This record gives sequence, structure tokens and C-alpha cells, in this order.
Amino acid sequence: MTSTPTEKRPAEAGTLVVLAWSGEAPDGSDMPYLLAYSLGDAEGGPEATSAAVRQLLDRNGLPVGGDLVDGTGKPGLPVSLLVEAGQAVLNMPQLVAQCDAPPEWLAAVKERGYAYLVFTTRAWPEGEPGKPVEPAALAAFAGAEETLTAAAHVVLPARSLRG
Repeated sequence: MTSTPTEKRPAEAGTLVVLAWSGEAPDGSDMPYLLAYSLGDAEGGPEATSAAVRQLLDRNGLPVGGDLVDGTGKPGLPVSLLVEAGQAVLNMPQLVAQCDAPPEWLAAVKERGYAYLVFTTRAWPEGEPGKPVEPAALAAFAGAEETLTAAAHVVLPARSLRG
């Protein structure tokens, strides 16, 4: 898990973090997921941070709490995913965030050709960069109704430098 460099993200959003993990999908195979969230550490606290993240998502055509955005059919979507050298790199205007991707996530994204991004406006101060995240804590946060309804949900095609 990594945070986004300050010069590459809106300061009002606080520290943004991206996590990669995979889990069983309804079709029985692994789904590669990305979770993006703020620590809520910007001036103004979690409420201001949530508003800034929502604004970032809105400006990029990612509806919070709305329908799934299928980026595989939208070549002009201003959000992209680069998978290279064991890293997942999320790119959008004013934001570049990367994280280490576990081997099972890399295998799932290679098989599917895409990842499912959940970019939530809900702050998670406990999910600090550099600290291991317990699977149960991640599942509780990522699966919470408050997290999911406060998020943009996007299927992002995975691209690599090799083509």
C-alpha cells in the first residue's frame, strides 16, 4: 500500500492510499480489486477530505454511489491503470498513486485484463501507508455499506508498458 506524492494530488484530499487485493468473484475465479481512500488527514479533517475526494471523482466522471463505470468500453475515461513490475499504478488528472500488487492480484488481472476499482470518499485513518493491513480489517472497511455507497465503482482495463 502506498500514499500518493503530495505534488500529484489535491492537498484538500489528504493522504490518498491505494491497496490491491483479490477475492473470489461470483463466477468462481479471482477478481483483482483496487481500493482507493484517504486517511482523512487534510486540514478540516475527514469531512473536508471526503468532500475533496468527491469533487475529484465528480470532475473525472466517476459518480459516487452511482452505477458501475465500465472503463473497458470508454477509451476516453480520464482514469487508467498501468500494471508493471509488480506494481499497480492508478492515473487520473491530479492523481498518480501506486501500490505493490500481490502475486495473486497480478495473476487475476492478467487473466481478466482489468481490475475493479472502489474509490471511496469515506476516510480510513487506520489504513496508514507502511503499516500492514489485517485482512479482517480490510474486509470490514472495504465491505462496509458506508464505504461502498460513498464510492465510485469502476472497471479499469489493465495496461502494461509491453502493450
